[in-house]
Amino acid sequence: MKLIILGAGGYGRTVADIARQSGRYSEVYFLDDNSTDVHVIGKCADYINHISTDTELYPAFGNNESRLQWIDRLEAAGANIPTLIHNTAYVSPEATIERGTVVLPKAIINTNTTINRGCIINCGAIIDHGCVIEEGVHICLGSIVKAENRIPRCMKVEAGVVIENRTYPV
Repeated sequence: MKLIILGAGGYGRTVADIARQSGRYSEVYFLDDNSTDVHVIGKCADYINHISTDTELYPAFGNNESRLQWIDRLEAAGANIPTLIHNTAYVSPEATIERGTVVLPKAIINTNTTINRGCIINCGAIIDHGCVIEEGVHICLGSIVKAENRIPRCMKVEAGVVIENRTYPV
């Protein structure tokens, strides 16, 4: 399986690192409009030339709305969108994680939690039981979403923030 990451910036490099560690991909490349790195094989608009059954494409853009728009565009074109979960993350078997979400090292996703598509669950973030994380959300480094919260679409929970139980009721 090959992975092509749209965006060769910091987040794209992080996604590539997790993808390589997973052992799931034989090749990892980037599409980027501004980079000349050796692993960049074209511009973002070239994604259409890489759609195949043995290739996954992931839009590694930190802007939540842009990431979701690219997921929509890629899906409409028939691309395979991965979900990437670092092997040191804990994900409850009772949790649901949708396509296009990346779960970074040491993150915890507890029982009966739903992570919708296109989310970033960053290093050391904790999402307690019974939460719903709407599409395109970024839960930043070390932040905690306590039980029974529904985090709104495309919200960014900044690093170290603690969201108390039922602040955003389910």
